[in-house]
Amino acid sequence: MQKLVIYGGKPLSGEISISGAKNAALPALCASLLTNDTLTLRNVPDLKDVTTMLNLLKQMGVTILTNDQSEMELSAADLTNPTAPYEMVKTMRAAILVLGPLLAHKGEAIISLPGGCAIGLRPVDQHIKGLQAMGAEIIIEHGYIHAKAKKLIGTRIVMDIVTVTGTENLMMAACLASGLTILENAAREPEIIDLAQCLIKMGAKIEGAGTDVITIQGVKALHGCTHDVMPDRIETGTFLTAVTASGGEIHLKGAQAGTLDAVIDKLLEAGAIINSGKNWIHLTMNKPLKSVSLRTAPYPAFPTDMQAQFMALNSVANGTAIITETIFENRFMHVQELKRMNAEITVEGNTAIVHGIPRLDGAGVMATDLRASASLVIAGLIAQGETIIDRIYHLDRGYERIEQKLAQLGAQIARIN
Repeated sequence: MQKLVIYGGKPLSGEISISGAKNAALPALCASLLTNDTLTLRNVPDLKDVTTMLNLLKQMGVTILTNDQSEMELSAADLTNPTAPYEMVKTMRAAILVLGPLLAHKGEAIISLPGGCAIGLRPVDQHIKGLQAMGAEIIIEHGYIHAKAKKLIGTRIVMDIVTVTGTENLMMAACLASGLTILENAAREPEIIDLAQCLIKMGAKIEGAGTDVITIQGVKALHGCTHDVMPDRIETGTFLTAVTASGGEIHLKGAQAGTLDAVIDKLLEAGAIINSGKNWIHLTMNKPLKSVSLRTAPYPAFPTDMQAQFMALNSVANGTAIITETIFENRFMHVQELKRMNAEITVEGNTAIVHGIPRLDGAGVMATDLRASASLVIAGLIAQGETIIDRIYHLDRGYERIEQKLAQLGAQIARIN
């Protein structure tokens, strides 16, 4: 099993390019199931989760042509197997996103229930409830969702909780439903807007994406298009946090500051100097690092996917930070690993109290999930001595060539077997 070795303790400096967003690429890939025409996607990141989704679509019968590392053409014209088996779904929960498109375009879908998730419960009941409201017949047996619908019917759906994948699934399904669908209490993430823009290029009639009420007027058919996947805002935030924590300077190309307002506000509070343009962000950190308290919540509030990275930052900041996690109940698993590096963190329920110390000590640590992995990388970069991170396959799910990019910034980092 591969590990990451980091010799930390020095500032980072340099320029890197931000990859396409994993959480925008995955639903866009599933949108290919809504048409018999070819969907061309550009700026697709080379990640484990993307590979898993491509393999899932291929076994359904989707034809996929890769033009270069980040561009691909997908055609579901010869789709023969509307099934998502447990073997694939268990490794990537976003596989549930094939449910809505398959049901809307092909009239049936057999999708494995996702099963457990390390960071907490991620129920799919809102997906099922919404599709049933649109007229789908759904039976759950032997761990699989069996869904059928001759034709989905537009309706008003009020989601009990804010769910990103639930909003995406129902939005895609509604594109081919008869009549008007109104999604209330919809997720507002930038990735929702990116998917809506892709669907609109395919001929969908969608309004309100990015607000908590999305309306979709169903159409008879969608056609192909070319769509550029948005930059990854969490990768962007992770690199900005790493440089803020370690000191130094970074210029990010292909980054969109407007998708990261809550994170940038906290980095400014920590002492960073940040400038940005349409497709770039520049950060300089040459002041003493200050602790920043935060509370995670659905977009546009502070993202749960950046909580672990800020835990690492706060571990060496001046002062005490209070971090409250409201999204996932098990998303403090990185705390025990940070404490192995001498971090002073106390957890009380869904709140962590972080007392900043002058430095972390390098140590052997184990990654438990994707964002916990990122926090340990940041901790390794700011620690004195050698840090060895085990189970780094989690990193490959959401960060494209992270060690190469960090090496461009002067980090001493290497992957070993």
